[in-house]
Amino acid sequence: MEIISLSCPNCGAPVSTRQNNCEYCQSPVIITSFTNIADMPLPQISKYANSYKKTLAENPDSQDLNLSIGICYLRLKMYEKASASFEKAMEDNFDNPEPFFLAAVSLLRGKKPFVTLRPVIDKIEEYLNAAVMIEPRAVFYYFMSYIKQDYYNRKFFKTSPTSEELYATAIQYGLTETDIQSFHSMIGMPRP
Repeated sequence: MEIISLSCPNCGAPVSTRQNNCEYCQSPVIITSFTNIADMPLPQISKYANSYKKTLAENPDSQDLNLSIGICYLRLKMYEKASASFEKAMEDNFDNPEPFFLAAVSLLRGKKPFVTLRPVIDKIEEYLNAAVMIEPRAVFYYFMSYIKQDYYNRKFFKTSPTSEELYATAIQYGLTETDIQSFHSMIGMPRP
C-alpha cells in the first residue's frame, strides 16, 4: 500500500493515507465504504471530493484515493465519474471487493434494474461475481437477488440461480435488516 501525504479533506490539516482519522478534527482521512459517508451532508462530501481530486492529480493511480473519490461521487449521484473512479480502483486490486461492488451500484445510475439495458445488467453481474470471488458478503448476494428479482423476473426470463436462491444465500451469510436498508439507501431505490 502506497502512503500518500495530503490535506485532511475536512479541516485541511496535514495527514497521510496511513491514518484512519485526522488527529485534529477526527474526520475520516480515506473513505473506505459508503457507510462512512452515508450521513455526511452533501457540501462536506463535495469538500472531500475536491480534496481527493487535488491529490489524485499528483497520484492518479492510487487505489485508495480512487475508491474514496468514487464513493463521494456515488453519494453525490455523479454516476459516470463514480464508475470511472471505481474502475481505476479495481486495476490490479484483487484484495478488496468494495470497488467491484460499488462499481456495480454506480452502473444502475439510481434507476431500477428493470429499466437498465441488458449489457449493463451483464456488467453489474460481472462486477458482483468478482466481488464475491474476493470475499463473499451477504449484501453482494442480496444485490444479485435484487437484480434477478427486478430485472429477470419482471421480464419473465428464466435464470439460475433464482432470486430466491440468492436471497437464501444472503441470509446464510448473515444478511440483516440494516444491510438491506443501507443497500437501498445506497442505490436510491425503495425496498420492493
